[in-house]
Amino acid sequence: MTTLVTGSTGFVGSHVARQLIAAGYSVRVLVRPSSDLRALEGLAVERFEGDLRDSLSLDRAMKGVRRVFHLAADYRLWAQNRDEIYESNVQGTRRLLDVAAQAGVDRIVYTSTVATIAVPSRGSKLPDEETKATLEQMIGHYKRSKFLAELEAIKAASSGIPVVIVNPTAPVGPGDWKPTPTGRIIVDFLNGRMPAYVDTGLNVVAVEDVAAGHLLAAEKGRIGERYILGARNMTLKEILEVLAVITGRPAPRIRLPHAVALAAGYADEWFSRLVGREPQIPVEGVRMSRHRMFVAGGKAERELGYAPKAVEAALERAAQWYEQNGYVRGRSAAGGEAQRRAA
Repeated sequence: MTTLVTGSTGFVGSHVARQLIAAGYSVRVLVRPSSDLRALEGLAVERFEGDLRDSLSLDRAMKGVRRVFHLAADYRLWAQNRDEIYESNVQGTRRLLDVAAQAGVDRIVYTSTVATIAVPSRGSKLPDEETKATLEQMIGHYKRSKFLAELEAIKAASSGIPVVIVNPTAPVGPGDWKPTPTGRIIVDFLNGRMPAYVDTGLNVVAVEDVAAGHLLAAEKGRIGERYILGARNMTLKEILEVLAVITGRPAPRIRLPHAVALAAGYADEWFSRLVGREPQIPVEGVRMSRHRMFVAGGKAERELGYAPKAVEAALERAAQWYEQNGYVRGRSAAGGEAQRRAA
């Protein structure tokens, strides 16, 4: 069976491709001419050049395909041209679903985001797959675009196209070349660039478990349903404390008020526009951090057999990988824990 993976050069997508190959699938990947292919090194994949904005390239890549994993997305919290985010994430998803339907594929797994679910809720109940969020609750253009793209997937499923939706939380682990926003937190900590923290929280999960959840969704997921692929709700302070144990570095003790972080974000974006670079502190990211993105899992475990493993081990694998691949300056990132174990 030929399986098409979009977004295979990304963090989660490369792990999905790797696990599909290990399971014996023939894997075809859609890559742009400008894509960074490091995540695909050593993988026996069939490469097709194309773009979500080009229906003809999608049609070529879809020929002979029986199953599609659509992970490609424009994952930027800041862009000079915001229309590019919607063109890739919304219109691109619509194009791919249309082409896949015309090709008669057996199953499409669409990768959404936990952001379409993890919105502030009343009372003590955490959001889950039954939470009905609104576009107005989405902070920033990335989240809005993914919300609209998820609606495209739901609409396609209601029309008979075999789409299953997965909503990953914040993956960590090896192979995060870009790195992702969560990965940047780890890299900044490892490089001593995090003297303070903000009061926020994420659901953290091993990237390998997210990839395994994609394969389970393809086999066992119900058409039109959403499945959260997460593991553990953790405050940023808790994440940094785990990293401190792993690395031997001290965790920051100063909690930074959101107002200060927001002011720094606006100043950084203003300067970034002047010099033409991507901001280091995107305002949208700071605004998102005002809300803890905690969710209630369980549906994927019950219906798919999804079984995420310990987050601490994933954070340690991530720290080791960043150190081994030149993201950490002048120190072994995972040395502290190794030295304590030896002692």
